[in-house]
Amino acid sequence: MVRLPLTPADIERGQRLGALLRRARGERSMLEVALDARVSPETLRKIESGRVATPAFPTIAAIAEVLGLSLDAVWAEINEADGAATSARPGRNAREWLAS
Repeated sequence: MVRLPLTPADIERGQRLGALLRRARGERSMLEVALDARVSPETLRKIESGRVATPAFPTIAAIAEVLGLSLDAVWAEINEADGAATSARPGRNAREWLAS
């Protein structure tokens, strides 16, 4: 599978996702959240820092569940700056974007 280059919108969305997860994590340690979500602390760190702009859908679903976030809320917030909950590439929904 060939991955398309990330657009500036994809990168910004990844940064908003990271910021959302950091806020939701609050005082909980990164290690605690990562282990509860069954992801590596390094993966969580990269997502929170925006270094992984398009993490795998199951990874985000697991982290969101641990943090008590609905995927609908995550999708709405990370797309807030776009003016609507739409993806950067036409025809893609939340699951497809997060899974890319």
